[in-house]
Amino acid sequence: MDYRDEAPEIIRGFLTYHETIKGHSRKTVDEYYLDLRTFFRFIKIHRNLVPRDTELDEISISDIDLAFVKSVTVSEAYDYLSFLARDRVKNQRSHELDYGTKASTRARKVSTLRSFYKYLNVKAKLIDDNPLKDLDVPKIPATLPRYLTLEEAQALLRSVDGKNKERDYCILCIFLNCGLRISEIVALNLQDVRSDSLRVFGKGSKERILYLNDATAAAINDYLAVRKNIAAVDRNALFLSNRRTRITRETVHSMVKKSLLKAGLDADKYSSHKLRHTAATLMLKNGVDVRTLQELLGHENLNTTQIYTHVDNSELRTAAMANPLGSFDPDKKDE
Repeated sequence: MDYRDEAPEIIRGFLTYHETIKGHSRKTVDEYYLDLRTFFRFIKIHRNLVPRDTELDEISISDIDLAFVKSVTVSEAYDYLSFLARDRVKNQRSHELDYGTKASTRARKVSTLRSFYKYLNVKAKLIDDNPLKDLDVPKIPATLPRYLTLEEAQALLRSVDGKNKERDYCILCIFLNCGLRISEIVALNLQDVRSDSLRVFGKGSKERILYLNDATAAAINDYLAVRKNIAAVDRNALFLSNRRTRITRETVHSMVKKSLLKAGLDADKYSSHKLRHTAATLMLKNGVDVRTLQELLGHENLNTTQIYTHVDNSELRTAAMANPLGSFDPDKKDE
């Protein structure tokens, strides 16, 4: 999918702004487009502008123009949210029809709509009044993130085996010690590895430096000793698949699930992202302050009330060393 081919001009300008000026990733911009496409498809059905038996996903929005966008009302937006909550299939790729999207999904779609109309009003100055400026965001139930205990994390690291042992152990070690996102791990290049740190490009291509504790540095060095003997298709990629191309998110997800099962842990309860939560929780429990952790994880906001704060590099190094997995060696038994 390429929004530049599909999106009407009124929407394409918004997407281009976010990609070129705001620096948002292609994936993020594509999600904005999908959110807007679903919304305007719904409005067309809601206003009886398409035959009654037309499927939502078959409706074209190529004719959406400024006049149509300006005519949207906040009551129609709430009708749309009601549709999402009650009648929209949760997973479009699933064979099971389970209806009603999560509050967090609806909140993201509201955020897209508000951002779109704010752009038209404030940046592009195409509308004098923003009809959705008072659109409320659905309340998201507070949930505590799931994470592994220290003992479970150690069991996971000990479980790694197979022909890709060094690679898989290194990836899990980076997850659990550095708290990287899966997208950040698969994007790592050889030149991002320093003797005692990693250069990471997070959301919006924002660069940050993460310092390595002893265990993570050792895991990377062990993997690099294997990596240098592989005739890689992608010479820059740090982590390679069995096809010698850059490893994919799907491969990492699958590896994590298999490792969890080998460790006797619930693979349905935990995931790659839960390993990131684990790193954060272990460091918080061992004295790392929230502001330092915020910088380490690459969050603009660690929670809805906190402003992003730059922390001195020495504190980031201390954070890395504070992780209790930093001196873990899978070949050594507990004393």
